[in-house]
Amino acid sequence: MPRNVYEGLFIFDPIRYAREPDVLSRQITQMIESAGGEVLVSRLWEERRLAYPIKGHRKGTYWLTYFRVDSSRLQEVHRASRLNEAILRFMFVKVDPRLVDTLVQHALGGPRPRPQPAAATTPTEEYAGVDAISDLEDLEDEEEEE
Repeated sequence: MPRNVYEGLFIFDPIRYAREPDVLSRQITQMIESAGGEVLVSRLWEERRLAYPIKGHRKGTYWLTYFRVDSSRLQEVHRASRLNEAILRFMFVKVDPRLVDTLVQHALGGPRPRPQPAAATTPTEEYAGVDAISDLEDLEDEEEEE
């Protein structure tokens, strides 16, 4: 079976996460590894207000994980996530293989590729041969005539 890379986003109960953050993060890793998967990166994303209450909670702690697992065994991770009472919601998205390295580096906080600057032109190169003042005067004259 093909081993795909998935992005997993988990929303934890913020009260439980505040009490035992290491335990909950280890549970995510254990769920993935017990399904024969490999965690590439796993980290806290943020705590934020939820759009609507989930199981009585108005806030949630978001946990982001990138992992590799056989596609046939993803259902095991899904089931374990449903059974974990500390997880309010979760979502798995298959990552395009061309984006894996970039997303993992970004999640690790690594350097991002810088965009190449466009060929810069100086104002003198851009307006070479144009006398801006005389052109402006010509425009003003045309406006007065109208």
